[in-house]
Amino acid sequence: MRIVFLGNFLPRRCGIATFTTNLVNSILPANNKTKKLHEILVVAVNDRDQEYNYPDVVQHVIRQHEAADYALAATFINDSRADICIVQHEFGIYGGESGLFLLSLLQQLTVPIVTTVHTVLQTPSYHEKHIIKKIGGLSQKIIVMSKLAVNLLTTVYKIPLQKISLIHHGVPDFGKVKKQNSKFRYRGKKVLGTFGFLGRSKGIETVINALPEVVAVHPDVVYVVLGQTHPNIKKYCGEEYRSYLTNLAAKNGVAANVIFEDNFFEEEDLKSFLLGLDIYITPYLNECQITSGTISYAMGAGACIVSTPFWHAIELLGDGRGKTFNFGDSDDLAVTLNHLLGHPQEMRVMKQKALEFGKKMHWNRIGLLYKKMIDTLGMPTENTIEKGSGTPALLPKFSLDHIKRLTDTTGILEHANYSVPDYKEGYCLDDNARALMLVLTAYELGTDEKAIILADTYLRYIKLMQKEDGGFHNDMSFDKKFLDETGSEDSFGRTIWAIGDLIRMAPNDCHFQFAKDLFFRSMPHFEKVQSIRAIASIIIGLCNFLRRYPDNESIMHILNDLTLKLTRQYQDEAEGDWRWFEPVLCYDSAILPLALWHAYSATRNKEIYAVAAESTAFIDRATSKNGHMSLVGNAWYYKGHSMPAQGQQPIDAMAMVMMYQKAFIVTKDETYRQKMRTAFSWFTGNNDLYIPLYDEESKGCCDGLEERCVNRNQGAESTISFLMAYLTVQATETQAGSLQRVFSPQKLTAGNVIPLMNQSIAQAK
Repeated sequence: MRIVFLGNFLPRRCGIATFTTNLVNSILPANNKTKKLHEILVVAVNDRDQEYNYPDVVQHVIRQHEAADYALAATFINDSRADICIVQHEFGIYGGESGLFLLSLLQQLTVPIVTTVHTVLQTPSYHEKHIIKKIGGLSQKIIVMSKLAVNLLTTVYKIPLQKISLIHHGVPDFGKVKKQNSKFRYRGKKVLGTFGFLGRSKGIETVINALPEVVAVHPDVVYVVLGQTHPNIKKYCGEEYRSYLTNLAAKNGVAANVIFEDNFFEEEDLKSFLLGLDIYITPYLNECQITSGTISYAMGAGACIVSTPFWHAIELLGDGRGKTFNFGDSDDLAVTLNHLLGHPQEMRVMKQKALEFGKKMHWNRIGLLYKKMIDTLGMPTENTIEKGSGTPALLPKFSLDHIKRLTDTTGILEHANYSVPDYKEGYCLDDNARALMLVLTAYELGTDEKAIILADTYLRYIKLMQKEDGGFHNDMSFDKKFLDETGSEDSFGRTIWAIGDLIRMAPNDCHFQFAKDLFFRSMPHFEKVQSIRAIASIIIGLCNFLRRYPDNESIMHILNDLTLKLTRQYQDEAEGDWRWFEPVLCYDSAILPLALWHAYSATRNKEIYAVAAESTAFIDRATSKNGHMSLVGNAWYYKGHSMPAQGQQPIDAMAMVMMYQKAFIVTKDETYRQKMRTAFSWFTGNNDLYIPLYDEESKGCCDGLEERCVNRNQGAESTISFLMAYLTVQATETQAGSLQRVFSPQKLTAGNVIPLMNQSIAQAK
């Protein structure tokens, strides 16, 4: 069997590198015990611009912050004839927000994945939570090192228990170390010690503040702090923390009792150091540490351990294997140390219990456990591993909670800081028109019968913004001052689209008459519009009007004129492989073919059909990528250039969903229907970063997909776009009888939306 390990590797200096190297070295000897030989390759991750002189086992390198390197690594692993990939996961070692780039690599692997998770957070950030959930979906096994980690993965991250295995952090066999070779000699001293990379979270000052009381009783005590300052901390802060500790020791009168061994020590040195200690101390300041290599090593050495009660320490030090003191409580620590130093027999009992437990953690035993786990893994099944389907995301029933949060008595506010409405930015006509379309659609489909209550608010805003000549203002401040003389043509077009929707599906005659008044007052402006997106929106509004009044000749005449403008624009610009209306793909582009599909439905003009089909095929080719949709970002895609991906926005995804849906309705081609589902899954995690934009907590949608992260602000446009896309898919699936299955209040994932829909289609046929 060929195994690929992915993670940091020595000589890079960090805990994950040490762990990965030791794990590799522990599995190789395990070959001799199981008669099943394994060949091992390593893909190592370099930090920033650093390069390392790796051993031959490292055959590929990823530069941490280079997104393209992750795709290259996936190709290397797939081409290596590997049977399995074992991943070391820690948020800080991969690129992107919280290590988001790792997901694109894992998503492309064609081999089974086992992931060792070194950090499991109780209250993760949005990115952290969805990264772990995605890893859980892609991995056949998740390895953790504590019982609490198992509990958190099942409760916070909803990873099935059967996927999780508990294997302790490995430690060396300390019985093979010769104490006399130690380079750490503190003759005649009682030695307290801490080792590891130095940083403020380590809480070393707690020990130094406890030392005066300890030295007063035991003047022969020294406290040894072993290790360098963490490289990342040193890069930005220098030795500020070490200097602080040195000054604190002098201030407390214990400078002679504190020894800093400032170096990066090899494992043999750590063994000697730990075996020479009287008491090992982990004074960490944060309880939320699920795994600690340092306290694991101390346990393996059979040390007398005193620690703050962080999560991993509580588990390891149970049953008398050590003692704990309160976080940052120097007085409590001083009492504990003085007691133990004064009771050597109690220390010997603690050491013996730690040593016996530590034998279970020897690397030769851990390597054998990993190897047996690997040997028993079969190939992944469809239910075991999630590929090409986006990150798992809990999608409840349709919810207007965030829309209501953004809506006040004036209208819907344009922006939000995260999920909090931003009153400073005020309102815009665009979003109130979209919000009107949303609540009308939700009401018509029966998805939310109370949604119509909000319609009057959005109608009031639209009416308030209409000028005497039938045009509209767009922007209004929170204190109800117009911020423009005349709004954009695009906002005008979207408003006509919304008014057309209201004419077609008004819930009562008052709303119907209100809509007609707005519509006909605006009518003189229809054919003056030059923006092709505004023209497209007006076309859709006119088509909705004609569904209520199919024999209205004047509206049909305007529709033909506007459609002709759009098709002529296409004919002027389309050439060769560039089958588009402009020399650029930019904001809300799919609305252009969408409008033509609507126009064809109303006119049955074959020329319109041809342009709609060609332009749909073009934008489909431009945005299709590895089984998901990669939208044109806000940097835009110019003819003759490569397409930038950063700044992808929900409004573009909504337009793509609507375009495919309308193409499916017109052509009855199931391919369009499948593409509609794929486009919708962009919201739920089937995108370039494999992370959802829908926020299950706020019921809102994030504002965009950036190169390294999700834009966590949740403005009106984004959430309306998600909900309109949701309703578009819902309306389509209702025709096949799949609605109850797909949109029932179950734990719906981007991974099961498409399979469920496909099953329902087969049944409908």
